[in-house]
Amino acid sequence: MRHDPVQLSAHRCLTRAAVDRALSLDVDFVEFDVERCGDGSLVVFHDSVVELAGEDVPLASLTVEELRAVVPDLMTYDEVLDALAGRRKAHLDLKFVGSCAEATALAVERLGGDNLIVTTLDDASVREVRDWAEAHGLPDLLVGLSLGRKVTGFPVWRQLRVRASEVWPHLRYRQSRANLVVAHHWLARAGLAGFARRRRMPLLVWTIDTPGSLRHWLRPGRAWLVTTNRPQEALAIRGRRTGRIRA
Repeated sequence: MRHDPVQLSAHRCLTRAAVDRALSLDVDFVEFDVERCGDGSLVVFHDSVVELAGEDVPLASLTVEELRAVVPDLMTYDEVLDALAGRRKAHLDLKFVGSCAEATALAVERLGGDNLIVTTLDDASVREVRDWAEAHGLPDLLVGLSLGRKVTGFPVWRQLRVRASEVWPHLRYRQSRANLVVAHHWLARAGLAGFARRRRMPLLVWTIDTPGSLRHWLRPGRAWLVTTNRPQEALAIRGRRTGRIRA
């Protein structure tokens, strides 16, 4: 069987400089995290808190202008969508809960449903976006439930429960209606790659940075999409595989 080359996503493009670097490369997707401020503004930011005067302050208590005063190179959601429109596909990693369909609708309006994927750690948010997509004639919009979350600081019983739900995610995927398997690389190797194949669902593996792992996951057929902090190296490895896809 002949497989298409694995697609590549430049991981965690949180500033205009990072987005511009990704746009200068031949990556397929640009990945960025989306958070919500207290005034409802959507921003490109990884964490739900920011350090202010030596303390962690929730973004939910700040306006976008107050956050920009602390993070001068902050990008708004509108700004990153403008930067990508007509140039690259977007990988939205939604870090907030609630109104995820609204954020998705804005991206669809600016980029088109064929030019983005949506991922989140929250099962209910996946279901919300999937329901919205189907109601608006976009049943093929890829929405993934991310597996492999950090459990540091959780009680032991909760750590075990989370990991069990990730190693055996059948119920979570059925209830959330995710149509994209999103797995940390060690979970993908531990069985989620097979889970995706058996269900004929595309597999997104994150985050692949070592040369050995890049060579493994960029072999055609291993995954649909790989996210990496080393897109230039990944592109070189993928390029060397071009034309060597065996039947």
